[in-house]
Amino acid sequence: MQVMTGAVRKAGRKLARDFGEVEHLQVSKKGPADFVSTADAKAEEILFEELSKARPGYSFLMEERGLVEGTDKSHRWIVDPLDGTTNFLHGQPHFAVSVALEREGELIAGIVYNPATDDFFHAEKGRGAYMNDRRLRVSGREHFDECVIATGMPFAGKSGHAKFLTELHAIMPHTAGIRRYGAASLDLAWVAAGRFDGFFERGLKAWDIAAGIVLVREAGGYAGSLDGSGDVLETGHIVAGNEFVFGELKKRLAQVGK
Repeated sequence: MQVMTGAVRKAGRKLARDFGEVEHLQVSKKGPADFVSTADAKAEEILFEELSKARPGYSFLMEERGLVEGTDKSHRWIVDPLDGTTNFLHGQPHFAVSVALEREGELIAGIVYNPATDDFFHAEKGRGAYMNDRRLRVSGREHFDECVIATGMPFAGKSGHAKFLTELHAIMPHTAGIRRYGAASLDLAWVAAGRFDGFFERGLKAWDIAAGIVLVREAGGYAGSLDGSGDVLETGHIVAGNEFVFGELKKRLAQVGK
């Protein structure tokens, strides 16, 4: 955790400085409504250098670099240097650095850090989840109509809009509200903190959700495959919440299209 914390905070300091001058950033499009900035690339470079220096040989799975094989096949860093890039580029202070560690295929540690608010979420398997120094627990709500659920919708250029709208229609009328904030790692961290009661989304990447999964589970919640089959890091179809919300979301979403 010390290694991860040092790397994440260093990358976060750079992002915080760039966020203050967001209008001056050089920006290039890498796909419809999906931007990569100089800040994104620099944050990933910092994380790669710091983590490689501290743990030479570990493999990486990173948003920009992709899979980088190391000599140590039992450990892998899963890194998103800037989750919520669109928020960042529009001056919205809801974005995060996300780093998880996988050992022998099992997620064992995760950090999600929002440099704009200094909310530092961290968790290690068997040791609980925390925001800064405060222990986290998922919400205890067990009435779906009292729950606030977070989600993400397919952005321009991605498929799945029709299915998402159908699923949203099946969920939204029965809740206290739906939120779409645009950074899955923070959505999961907020589930761990009890700010959201649950979360679901399809088609995410491993770096979007790996650290958040550790946080939710260590905060006493559940995070797994939305469809009930396959590795959630592979499918990217995720649902999370306390035991009740996790089950209720899966049940209601499974009924869509039947």
